[in-house]
Amino acid sequence: MLLKENQPLAPLTTLGVGGCARWFVEASTEHEIAEAVAWAADRKVDLFVLGGGSNLVIADAGFDGLVLKIGIPGLELLHKEDGTKLHAGSGVEWEDCVNRAIAANCAGIECLAGIPGTVGGTPVQNVGAYGQEVAAVIDRVRVYDRRERVFVELSADECGFAYRRSRFNTGDRWRFIVTRVDYRLTRDGAPTIRYADLERALADRHPEGAPPSLAEVAAAVRRIRQSKGMLIVDGDPNCRSAGSFFKNAVVTEDLFQKVAARSAAAPPKFPANDPGLVKIPAAWLIEHAGFGKGYSLGAAGISSKHTLALINRGGVKAAEIVALAERIHEAVEAKFGIALEMEPERVGF
Repeated sequence: MLLKENQPLAPLTTLGVGGCARWFVEASTEHEIAEAVAWAADRKVDLFVLGGGSNLVIADAGFDGLVLKIGIPGLELLHKEDGTKLHAGSGVEWEDCVNRAIAANCAGIECLAGIPGTVGGTPVQNVGAYGQEVAAVIDRVRVYDRRERVFVELSADECGFAYRRSRFNTGDRWRFIVTRVDYRLTRDGAPTIRYADLERALADRHPEGAPPSLAEVAAAVRRIRQSKGMLIVDGDPNCRSAGSFFKNAVVTEDLFQKVAARSAAAPPKFPANDPGLVKIPAAWLIEHAGFGKGYSLGAAGISSKHTLALINRGGVKAAEIVALAERIHEAVEAKFGIALEMEPERVGF
C-alpha cells in the first residue's frame, strides 16, 4: 500500500473542485483495500472511497482522513448455461463495459453509454438513463464488509435497489466497498428504446422503421448526452460538472395535479416503479422555478445545454456550487412544494 499525504482531489473529479486528502492511497487489489481499511481503523481515521469522481462534490477544505481510490482492474465476458455474464472490476471505466457488451452483441446496458465513472459506482447509485437501470442486469456484487472485515458476494435482491438508491448509499452507506460487479446480459438481444428523445433520434436515422442495432442505440444516446453537455468532451465547459445535480421528483398523482395547477401548462410525467407514483423531470421544475440554462451565480452556473448540470465556470469553489444548488432547491420547494434531492455525494462538508 503506497500512502500519500495532502493529495489534491479536485483533478480526480469531473467537477474539478475541492481541497486535498490528508492521506491518500490507490488500491488495485482486494488485499490493498483490506489493508487501507485496517490502517484507517487502527488510527481512528475517517475513510472515503473514491471511484471515477463523476458524481461528487469535495469540500474546499478537502477531506481530513484517508481517501481510498479504487483501481481494481478486470473485464471478462462469459457465456454460461444460465446466460451471459460480464464480470468487471470496480476500477474499470464504465464506458469500457458498455463497449465490451455491444461488441459481443449483448443487450442490457446500451442505453447507459456515455455515463462517466467507474464500475464500482454503478450499483451504489443504481445508475440509470434512457429507460435502463443497472439494477435490472446486476447479478451479483462483490464487496468488502468493513464491519466484519471479510469479502462477500451479494445478490441483486440483497442490494436493496430503488430509483437511484441501494443499500450502499442508504442504510449501509459506509459499510461496503464494491470490488467487482457481475452483470447479466442478453446475448443477441434487442435494444431498449423507451424514451421519446431516443425514439426521435433513432427515427431520423431509420425512417423506414428498420430496427437499430445495439451500437446505433448507444451512439444515439451519446449524441443526446453530448447535446445536453452530459458527455465528457475536451474543451466543452459544460462538461465541468458532477452530472445531474438533482434527482427527478417521484410524487403522488395528487401532488402532480397540484403542480400542474400552479403552472401555465402541466409538467411532463413518467411512470415510477411504485404504483400510484409518477416522476416529474427535475429540469422542468428548475426551469419553471426561474432557473434557466446558462444561469450563473459567481463562478458557479447552470449548463447552457441542460438545466440539471451545475458547472464550474472557472475557478469555482465548492461552497459556490452548493450555494447555487441550495438556492435552486429553495425556489422549487417554495413554488411547487417539492423538495428536490441532490444527487452527487458531498464529502468533507
